[in-house]
Amino acid sequence: MAAGKKEKYVLALDHGTSGCKVALVTIHGSVVDFDSEGTPISFLPGGGAEQDPADWWNAFLKSAKRLLKRNPDLVPRVESVCVSSTFSSTVAVGRDGTPLMNSLTWMDARGARYIRELAGGFPNVQGYGLGKVLRWIRTTGGGPSLSGKDDIAHVILTEREYPDIYERTHKFLGSKDYFNLRLTGEFAATHDSITLFWVTDNRKINDIRYSDALIRELGIDREKLPPLVRSVDVIGTLRPSVAKELGLSAGVRVFGGSPDHQSALVGSGAVRDYEGHLYIGTSSWVECIVPFKKTDMFHSIASLPSAIPGRYQCINEQDIAGGALDFLLNNIIFHRSHFYTAKRPKDPYARLDETVAGVPPGSNRMIFAPWLNGERSPVDSTTLRGILFNISMTSNTDQIVRAVLEGVAYNTRWSLRYVERFAGKRMAPLNIIGGGARSRAWCGILADVLGREIRRVKNPVQANARGAAFIASVGAGNISFENIPDLVEYDSVFYPDGVRGAVYNELYGEFVNLYRKNRGIFGRLNRG
Repeated sequence: MAAGKKEKYVLALDHGTSGCKVALVTIHGSVVDFDSEGTPISFLPGGGAEQDPADWWNAFLKSAKRLLKRNPDLVPRVESVCVSSTFSSTVAVGRDGTPLMNSLTWMDARGARYIRELAGGFPNVQGYGLGKVLRWIRTTGGGPSLSGKDDIAHVILTEREYPDIYERTHKFLGSKDYFNLRLTGEFAATHDSITLFWVTDNRKINDIRYSDALIRELGIDREKLPPLVRSVDVIGTLRPSVAKELGLSAGVRVFGGSPDHQSALVGSGAVRDYEGHLYIGTSSWVECIVPFKKTDMFHSIASLPSAIPGRYQCINEQDIAGGALDFLLNNIIFHRSHFYTAKRPKDPYARLDETVAGVPPGSNRMIFAPWLNGERSPVDSTTLRGILFNISMTSNTDQIVRAVLEGVAYNTRWSLRYVERFAGKRMAPLNIIGGGARSRAWCGILADVLGREIRRVKNPVQANARGAAFIASVGAGNISFENIPDLVEYDSVFYPDGVRGAVYNELYGEFVNLYRKNRGIFGRLNRG
């Protein structure tokens, strides 16, 4: 930055399942301050998981106003707004932009039976009709997950079970694109946020467009899909009412932004081919940029459009990671029970490293499998459930906590195996981001279980916001994507230990055996 020239800022929104984080980020990626506000989620019978978009918007406004109030000198220097948000949380909006029902989140699986019906056929491969799945893969690079958790499953569920709402829907929007609508009044989706509708032709990465053939095959209405733009394109400027409420200039531009996967990759600094990043949040993934379009339908991995124009991203996701720790704390340890209620500390997560420090690697050979909500990759299943295996009379809470951290690491290794096979490269080191990266113990466990050097990105919880800010900064012409690796800092590096790794190698093998031995049982217990 030239001497005497004041830094410009991006107001970056990182919308996740548990709430909204809003950050002030310099156009060169430094997070100077942030605020957050939680949002509730409702789990319904039959695999439903809904959130009220009004809660999202109110959480954004509350956190953004607190943040800007604390930093009045920076408010005039905010030049843009950019959003990162959950992939595959779908909002049906009317012509005036008002949501017509709750959002069906990325955990909502109620559309699974309709997807299985539409995707099925003879000959059948992994639940898909061969001709259908080949058309999807050839055109889009992937296809609808049979778990029913993709946007397209939410659209079809709405069409089949809420026909009055479907008829009144002007556009179906991903959560990021709903935020952009509220910010600007413009209906639009980006090339990456539209992906899990599975109706775009992605064969030419620089010419992504809707496929009328796929839209007809799915039986949905073309006019209910939004116009497409790039992540780095300007959607519009802030609505005057929004600008006034936030105290920002009405001329502040809003860029297209990106879903969480793609924003996280950019914010992790792993923007070059085969540079891997590991995200541990409510869910988790291991991903990288790849220079080809390819699909592994057997393990739910595909090359899909990234936030970087002209580049594909190897996309996969595991359903529950940090969410398993939340489950343990909220549903078990501190659950309000008639029998017993433990006093919850102000921040139980801050005591995580201290809790597991006294437990040897392997947690007394206890194994936890984090399939609490089914799984997406490397297996696509709505019937898998969590396992806490090999409990004995000597097992205790601290061992269980460490087993949860190790179980998420085993699950990550299971996915990494197929991601590296897909990429054709060994990804090392891995840049780690997300809330789980705050735990040094968890970072160390991941290094030992994966056998990889793990580099923790500075301010790992703000990686998505940083990614959104970088996207806006590229769109504004302040930086290029090629500059980003030099702008990202790491605060710690974790190296794998051979002795601990040997313990984990054995237990990882049994972890995979638990899946093989129990998947049939889960299928019988949880079908319906």
